[in-house]
Amino acid sequence: MGVKKTVTLLLSSMLLLTVAGCGGGNNSGNAGASAPAAGNSTAAPDASAAAPTDAPKALTPVKIALDWTPNTNHTGLYAAKELGYYAEEGLDVQIVQPGAAGSDTMVTSGEAQFGISAQEALTLARLQDVPLVSIAAIIQHNTSGFAAPKDRNIKTPKDFEGKTYGGWGSPAEQAAMKAIMDPEGGDVSKVKLVNIGEADFFTAVKRDIDFAWIFYAWTGVEAELRGEPLDMLYLKDYAPQLDYYTPVLTTSEKEIAEHPEVVKAFLKATSKGYQYAIDHPEEAATVLSDAVPDLDPKLVLASQKWLSPKYKDDAPRWGEQKLEIWKNYADWMYGLKLLDKPLDAESTFTNEFLPES
Repeated sequence: MGVKKTVTLLLSSMLLLTVAGCGGGNNSGNAGASAPAAGNSTAAPDASAAAPTDAPKALTPVKIALDWTPNTNHTGLYAAKELGYYAEEGLDVQIVQPGAAGSDTMVTSGEAQFGISAQEALTLARLQDVPLVSIAAIIQHNTSGFAAPKDRNIKTPKDFEGKTYGGWGSPAEQAAMKAIMDPEGGDVSKVKLVNIGEADFFTAVKRDIDFAWIFYAWTGVEAELRGEPLDMLYLKDYAPQLDYYTPVLTTSEKEIAEHPEVVKAFLKATSKGYQYAIDHPEEAATVLSDAVPDLDPKLVLASQKWLSPKYKDDAPRWGEQKLEIWKNYADWMYGLKLLDKPLDAESTFTNEFLPES
C-alpha cells in the first residue's frame, strides 16, 4: 500500500502505449459462459437424466489485477469473493497481483478485465490516449501524507525546512511538498531530498531521513502497533487539489463497450463486498487474513478498523466519483507543467455502473 508503488504506476503507465492497441483478450471475460457443465458431454441421452434446469449455471471468468500486495484497500474484493457475492452475479473472479507489468498494462491489454490503480496514474495514461476508465473510487478521500517520527518535531509543513525527505525521485513529490508548504510560509528549497530506493519506512527513518510519504491505513497503523507514533500531515488537509482518489477500480473502454453487463455485475458484487467491510470491519479483517495467510492478522485488523469508515465517508454511495476531484488534480498538474495538455476529465471516469444507493 505504499506511495512509492503509486509513483511506480505513474512511470509504468508510460509503457502502456505499446500495448494500448493490442486490445485482444477481453473476450476471455465471457469464456465458458455458454460451456456445458462438467460431465454433461458424457451423459447418456436419456430424457430422464439431468434436466437442463438441474445443470449448474456456468460462471463467467473474470480477473482483477491488484496494484500491490494484498492489503486492506482490497478487502471488499476478497469479501465479495469469499462470501459468494461474485458467484451470485454469475462471476468467477480471480484476484491476482500485478507483477512487473503493472495492473494498468494488464487491463489495457485485456489480460485482466479489471484492475486497481490511482488517479495519478490514470491522469497520465489518459493523456497518452490509453483507454482506461475509472469505474469506482475505493476510498473517498486521500489517506496519504507526509509522516515523521514524533522526535523529529514536524508539526506543520513549514517544519520540513532543514529536514531530510526520503523518496524515489519523482517530480510529483516535490510538487506536493511545495503545495502544502507555500501556504504555511515554507520554502521547499530548504528540504534535503534523498532517494531511499526500496528501503522500508521504518528502516529509513532510523538510518538517514526525517520524513516520507505514506498511506496511514497501513504504514501509519503499523507504526502504532510498533509503539513508534508518528506526526502525520495529510495532503488533503493542506491542499484541496491533492484530495484525489487513490486507489480506484479500473476497466478498459473495450470491456465497457463489449461487456457492459459484466462491468455492472462486477461492480454490484464489489460494492456489496465493500459495504460488508464498512459494516463489519472485524469480520472483514478475518476474511482478508484467511484469504491471504501471509499477512499479519493484527495489522490487518487494526488497519481495517481504521479504514472501514473511510471507504464511503461522506459520499452518497460507495465508489462515487466527482468531476471536480478529477479536474482539480489534473489542472494543478498542468499548471505546474507536469502534464503536456489539459485532461478531458469527463471521459476518464464513470459512475454509470455503480448500483443505486
